[in-house]
Amino acid sequence: MAKKERKLIANNKKAYHDYFIEETYEAGIVLTGTEIKSVRQGKVSIKESYAKIENSEMILYGMNISPYEQGNRYNVEPLRPRKLLLHKQEIRKLIGYTTMKGLTLVPLKMYINEEGRAKVEIAVARGKKNYDKREDIARRDAKRDIDRKMKERY
Repeated sequence: MAKKERKLIANNKKAYHDYFIEETYEAGIVLTGTEIKSVRQGKVSIKESYAKIENSEMILYGMNISPYEQGNRYNVEPLRPRKLLLHKQEIRKLIGYTTMKGLTLVPLKMYINEEGRAKVEIAVARGKKNYDKREDIARRDAKRDIDRKMKERY
């Protein structure tokens, strides 16, 4: 029996542009029945979302899951806070990171794993300054030019 690959639902490219990624964690997410159906259809946005730790629980804010069309009265608020599932020692470690100056928790990806469970990849991130962003853009453009010249040459 072949192992199924994980299905990418949402990707937060903006996080890679706005933050230096220090460390990543995989977390489960608590969803209702109509929410998971909407997630499987790919109707999710994590661009403006962030995570906070409150009462030893990690909560994800700002994640938009569009209401399921056939959900009628069972649909919930699209932007409601959602609980993330992590081990206690991971949460303790993340509390230590977030109390340090300048570190925040941002979601990078949301996907369905091999067993069919929705997972979120959370990153401990440090915000970039404008000059860091310009530096990254210049580096990417230089690499693109080099690749183009190499392709023309061969």
